[in-house]
Amino acid sequence: MIIEYHRPKSLDEAVALLQRPYPLTIPLGGGITVSQMKEPDCAVVDLQDLGLNQIVSQGNIIKIGAAVTLQQLVEDEGLQPELSLAARKETTYNLRQRATVAGSIVSGDGRSHLLTVLLALDATLIWAPGEKQTSLGDYLALRGARPLDGVLITEIRVAKNAQLKYEYVARTPEDRPILLVAVAKWPSGRTRVVVGGFGKAPGLVVDGPDAGGAPMALRAMLQDAGDEWASATYRQEVAQVLLKRCLSAL
Repeated sequence: MIIEYHRPKSLDEAVALLQRPYPLTIPLGGGITVSQMKEPDCAVVDLQDLGLNQIVSQGNIIKIGAAVTLQQLVEDEGLQPELSLAARKETTYNLRQRATVAGSIVSGDGRSHLLTVLLALDATLIWAPGEKQTSLGDYLALRGARPLDGVLITEIRVAKNAQLKYEYVARTPEDRPILLVAVAKWPSGRTRVVVGGFGKAPGLVVDGPDAGGAPMALRAMLQDAGDEWASATYRQEVAQVLLKRCLSAL
């Protein structure tokens, strides 16, 4: 139950509210994540007036505000087409109008299109206070293991000069995926391969000067990936096909 509602005019004010010991105070972007919470009583901090809903291109970096909606990602022509596609596939049109990028990062699981491609792009999270930077991979590894009281994602940064391709399979075109493979490749040749479609978060397969070893690493990573949606053997075989498609496209 929401017992307090705040709409601060500055980032400092928002952080001060989030750092209160009581009541539990959480950021409110589009409200999708908050609506799914089961905590008894909480206060919410509305981020609408903090200017965190902009997408800015700066050199080889794209800066995505935490409150940018998924529909903004879909419509922005300056993003990699595959990043926009992942945002479109994440949820329905009505929910994309409300769901924010930061909220999707906090709540997304291993079957998230958006988390998978952001991890492939080695996205960086910017936090307040202090503009601390962490990689998305480091955040996902620790997500849920420790509280995030008093801190706030303000921005997500991704490489603009990286090529991106991802492939997935699902039971129906609009169903959630049972397997995703995303590949990002930089001009230097650096290549990151990420797999999703199961578990609590997508996983990094390789990050190296090229894609060498990716097929073997992918098969090893999926050896225990069986669940009610697909067997590990099925995922291992299909992943090789999806990987080849991605690498061929790049």
